[in-house]
Amino acid sequence: MEIIVSQNDHILGQKAASKVSHYINEAIKLNGIARLILATGASQFTTLDALLKEKIDWSKVEIFHLDEYIGLEKDHPASFIKYLNDRFVSKVNPKAVHYVDPSVGVNEIIEQLTHTLKDVQIDCALMGIGENGHIAFNDPPADFDTKETYIKVKLDEGCRNQQLREGWFKDLDAIPTHALTMSVHQIMKTKHIVLAVPYEVKREAVKNTLEQEINPNVPATILKKHPSVYLYLDTESASGINL
Repeated sequence: MEIIVSQNDHILGQKAASKVSHYINEAIKLNGIARLILATGASQFTTLDALLKEKIDWSKVEIFHLDEYIGLEKDHPASFIKYLNDRFVSKVNPKAVHYVDPSVGVNEIIEQLTHTLKDVQIDCALMGIGENGHIAFNDPPADFDTKETYIKVKLDEGCRNQQLREGWFKDLDAIPTHALTMSVHQIMKTKHIVLAVPYEVKREAVKNTLEQEINPNVPATILKKHPSVYLYLDTESASGINL
């Protein structure tokens, strides 16, 4: 895992977006198409804004969605489908977008996405790390063993409280208790992983990810087994580690 520390989240976003752009354009050059996983959340704002400014032929890019709440309307402010569409997809018009849409049926969307990803190489993932150390909605203790592509999960208290603090919901009772998420196994099959992890609230998650042994109680530790991971931090999120 390569660690890159920037002075602030805007510089972090520019550097992370540049790395993602490099891998997307490399894949387009080699294969005529690129496949990209995009995460959502407040920590990704500046990186996604920077990615919009990169020179990429988005008509040759397929985007894969990481996770979504179960039981949330698609026009709810906290919907990740809405987030991706409003903040990114509608501005670049990619070749295709594969949303995690539980409204069509949990089993049905899992089957559909599993079929789509069968024998497909995803070139790059742009992701974050949650305050509880989760990757996507794989909360601790994460399932490191399942070989399923997408799974239904119960959200832990730390994850739900993070969503509340970030202002996505009016109170804890309004936050769904379950979600669909890309599995750890499927995430690890991605060719390159770019992690954009700014802000002081991620300090402990970053520290635990880097200093603890690989274990499901800090799901992001599994990424240390991946051969191509770039962790972009700002001075706040990096303040708990020794470089």
